[in-house]
Amino acid sequence: MSSIKRLPRPLLSSYEWQTDGACRTTDPDEFFPHEAERGNRRLSREQRAKALCATCPVIQQCFEHAMSVREPYGVWGGTTPEERLAMQRGVAV
Repeated sequence: MSSIKRLPRPLLSSYEWQTDGACRTTDPDEFFPHEAERGNRRLSREQRAKALCATCPVIQQCFEHAMSVREPYGVWGGTTPEERLAMQRGVAV
């Protein structure tokens, strides 16, 4: 079982920024890959997600949340899991 100690406490103030997200009414599949998704299909989905993120008024809060909890899945704050991992490791992306 995964440890949830890295997650913010379940307080409204920790998550209320999400109500302003441009993605709020978008199908979550646009942000999270299917298990077998690879190549151009994955890249295309990630590009669509990032394009929506670029219009989002809470992109910075979303990005900071993903980095602080080390979110391992999906596009958050305009970044993929691989991009966030590289940033956490101090590697240029």
